[in-house]
Amino acid sequence: MSEVDKSQPVALGASRVELRVSCWNLLDRDTLTNPNPCVVLKQLSEGEWSEVGRSEIMHCSLNPVFSHIFPLDYFFEEMQTLCFKVYDADAKGTVDAGFQDDAFLGEAECSLGQIVSQTKVTKPLLLKTGKTAGNSTITIEAEEVTSTNDFVQLEFRAQKLDNKDLFSKSDPFLEIYKVNSNNTEQLVMRTEVINNNLSPSWEPFRLSLHSLCSCDPDKTIRCVVYDYNSSGKHDYIGEFTTTFREMQEVSSGKEVEFECINPKYQEKKKHYTNSGMVLLTQCKVEKVHTFLDYIMGGLQIYFTVAIDFTASNGDPRSEHSLHFINPKEPNEYLKALSAVGEICQDYDSDKKFPAFGFGARIPPNYEVSHDFAINFDPDNPECERISGVIEAYKRCLPQIQLYGPTNLAPIINRVLAPASEEEGSGPPMRYRVLLVLTDGVLSDMPATREAVIRASHLPVSIIIVGVGNTDFSDMRALDEEDGTQESEGKRAARDIVQFVPFREFKKAPPAALAKCVLAEVPSQVVEFYGSRGIVPGPRTPRPQ
Repeated sequence: MSEVDKSQPVALGASRVELRVSCWNLLDRDTLTNPNPCVVLKQLSEGEWSEVGRSEIMHCSLNPVFSHIFPLDYFFEEMQTLCFKVYDADAKGTVDAGFQDDAFLGEAECSLGQIVSQTKVTKPLLLKTGKTAGNSTITIEAEEVTSTNDFVQLEFRAQKLDNKDLFSKSDPFLEIYKVNSNNTEQLVMRTEVINNNLSPSWEPFRLSLHSLCSCDPDKTIRCVVYDYNSSGKHDYIGEFTTTFREMQEVSSGKEVEFECINPKYQEKKKHYTNSGMVLLTQCKVEKVHTFLDYIMGGLQIYFTVAIDFTASNGDPRSEHSLHFINPKEPNEYLKALSAVGEICQDYDSDKKFPAFGFGARIPPNYEVSHDFAINFDPDNPECERISGVIEAYKRCLPQIQLYGPTNLAPIINRVLAPASEEEGSGPPMRYRVLLVLTDGVLSDMPATREAVIRASHLPVSIIIVGVGNTDFSDMRALDEEDGTQESEGKRAARDIVQFVPFREFKKAPPAALAKCVLAEVPSQVVEFYGSRGIVPGPRTPRPQ
């Protein structure tokens, strides 16, 4: 349930704003359980809707308050039309890739200018017929982000919390609210749930100082502890207020203690003391450098390509195949490769790109391989510039047999190997971006999930472009916005996967796909180095 605030580079000439979303009276389509709402934000650009981001999923809630923050660049001179779509996620906790009609709870459209000018906008949710979705409403609040790059890392634990469960112990989680001057509140953080524990220790988390207290050390911060219930009706345990100035009293070996108070108990119970203690064990302020700081300080971006050659793509000799080479128009694989690669190669000093294929039978023995060099030189799989990757792809197609299954873990592990080796030899100043072009469902989802979790601890980002019209639910599952991937009890250190279906950009210019695909890489780079306390090197001229 935790939400990690991300720093992202601000476009020149733009102001950065943060949007927070809540809903009220959502449609209840299932008489047995309440919906699991999720908000998907889309923005209209050059006549095409593209996804900006999506919130976390709130389980069993008709009145969700989402902790996810949507950061956007605001341009006074542009009409920036937004659409907030609300869906009911399925029982597995994912929003269906195709957004089925029966999962749609309503939408609201407005401009960013409207939200910014009013700071808080409430609109009715509309169905696809244009009729209102009952009494459902959505509220969007906007706040301008200051220029500070300071972040704070916080860590809380609790002792002897009240027990709210009859046959077991409470399952506590903590919510943190910023209290504004007009006494309104904004949810800035929701921790994970610690099951069956009255003295929990929550995972450390990072927030921008702006999100936590608007960079005002004396602004009131309200912290509330709840006992989690799967019904969505969480039991209130207690709360306390503090300020960032007070939080900074944490020092080595010294914790700041807060009494967790339930006002009703305090008023009615004669000998009531508190509902437990909450202790702040860490409050560390850190300067967050920008992506540009790292690039100009010598950081190298290493770009690797992985192409799906499984049989589900169709026979390359057929014009219906996703791999068909049409002399008049490049196929979707080539379009995606060109659009993304042309930008990435500007950050790669030697302009040489390892390029691999997976899921094909390859010469000379025609055995299935899941990580073969498409230039058929296993000792040197690099291609000169993106144009070299494209030529190697075209030469490779007639020499292989498309087969299967669709195993992605071997390619990811191949990229992780040098990243792991370099980490042991000093600060890693090479950041690897793996671009995966694929047409469908993974055959090795558990192994891929495990590889992604390992990659989240290394200087690696993974971009997946879905080609064709098949089911991409596996890819969307890997692209979890809140970074809470788990495998065999191990948790992802950060969100490193970005998935984009190519079909949403068929009519858009190549720059639109590249912008969407690469949008999260700068923040992922900054998050990796910032969380490890690695500062940029001195700014030096980059080789031409």
